Amino acid sequence: MDPEPVVIDGGDRSCVRLLLELRGHLAGLAPGTVVHLIASDPAAPIDLPAWCHLTGHDYLGPVDADTPTYALRVTERPRATEPDSPWRPAAHG
Repeated sequence: MDPEPVVIDGGDRSCVRLLLELRGHLAGLAPGTVVHLIASDPAAPIDLPAWCHLTGHDYLGPVDADTPTYALRVTERPRATEPDSPWRPAAHG
């Protein structure tokens, strides 16, 4: 049996702030952990899959719930993003 997903309540935060916080939460979770993110920002269904693609986390899609909720799986080696810009890959060099 799979463990229960980790639930993160993003509330009504804008996606930029939400992704900054989400990045911090995911850093402390074991690879393979499934996360259910509650997010009412209307951009979340677009921004979250794109961010997961950028960082390497697996976007699993919307969750059947009373509030807008999206599932993702933590990857073993996420690609870094800029500290203040979670939608930009980290500069190397």
